[in-house]
Amino acid sequence: MSALPESRRWPAEGVTRVPYWVYQDEDVYRLEQERIFRGATWTFLGLEAELPQRGDWKTGFVGDMPVVVARDQEGALRAFENRCAHRGALLCLKSRGNSGEIACVYHNWTYDLCGNLKAVAFRRGIRGKGGMPEDAQPESQAPRKLRVEVLHGLIFGTLSDATPPVEQVLGEEVSARVRRVMKEPVRVLGGYSQMLQSNWKLYMENVKDTYHASLLHLFFAKFRINRLEQKGGVIVSPDGGSHVSYNMMRTDTGATEYESAGVRTARGGYRLEAPELLESVDEIGDGISLQILAVFPGFVLQQISNCLAVRQVIPKGTQRTELVWTCFGYASDDETMTARRLRQSNLVGPAGFISMEDGAATGFVQRGVAGAPDREAFIEMGGRAVASDESRVNETSVRGLWQVYRRHMGL
Repeated sequence: MSALPESRRWPAEGVTRVPYWVYQDEDVYRLEQERIFRGATWTFLGLEAELPQRGDWKTGFVGDMPVVVARDQEGALRAFENRCAHRGALLCLKSRGNSGEIACVYHNWTYDLCGNLKAVAFRRGIRGKGGMPEDAQPESQAPRKLRVEVLHGLIFGTLSDATPPVEQVLGEEVSARVRRVMKEPVRVLGGYSQMLQSNWKLYMENVKDTYHASLLHLFFAKFRINRLEQKGGVIVSPDGGSHVSYNMMRTDTGATEYESAGVRTARGGYRLEAPELLESVDEIGDGISLQILAVFPGFVLQQISNCLAVRQVIPKGTQRTELVWTCFGYASDDETMTARRLRQSNLVGPAGFISMEDGAATGFVQRGVAGAPDREAFIEMGGRAVASDESRVNETSVRGLWQVYRRHMGL
């Protein structure tokens, strides 16, 4: 197994310091693919609702490894490497489809929807000439298969037999918050993707950073969707890798700590030309108006008012990340609720009113640390612990990210 040079030592302070070389080093990136994405972690592969019929398949990634997720002819969900055993070409070139088998376009080697090699074109040659030797074993280079688990309609995959069950990794409290949103069958409404000019870990830090949301996002604070003074909290899983941040619906409209302190995001006489954008209902019935849930290494489940979505964080090198969004509603939604969800989907995505700054901010960090690989981030907001907390003026879940990261990386 590959290792990092001695110069890449983690700071003695532990998870309250993060060395900036972790976002820049090519050796670190390669080791992440080996020990995290192809190691004992679960990668989110998609919604079960995206593969409703037998023969449905879609493509995706586990780290930088392309994969196919399929519902086979018996109705079981399968996942395998999107790579032909012959010369390594992609098996599926489109993002999704439906078929009884998959044939590589390069030399027409054919696979079933479990990823098994079923046929090799002209394996025995033509008229006794050419073809493979009798003892050839092309199956030896077949696509790697993933273990698949479905958690309340969310599909996860791993290459490792050592990965504990998904619910065990998440822990009881985080699993309960998954069930809260995925409470019934869902229907996909649409999606989008964007390329971020930053390391994948910077986006995961951003998602876990409950402190920044109402300071960076003008829309969040101005229209009182998310303010740190609102009742809420942070739940962190036992290993630190999963978390939930949430806040309750706010009903008062008077001056708050934000206005009193002159915080930038609270200033200005802004108003909405279409205030119906923020009209929402407490459909789950617990008064929580915003919940962000993240699972290491690259999955996010969101509820922002009535806007529901999943996000996939896909590394594309040390300084590029693809972020894939899929918005959904419940299969039981009426036309009014579907229209509400579609309106509120303008809050998120590449140009979303409360999302567009995240891609910029993570890019600012990537650029800012370019000349400082030997310096460190200072992560002590809320203390130094990795634990659940009632306050969101806190970086506890960020520290949790680095706790689980260091364990997988051996740092």
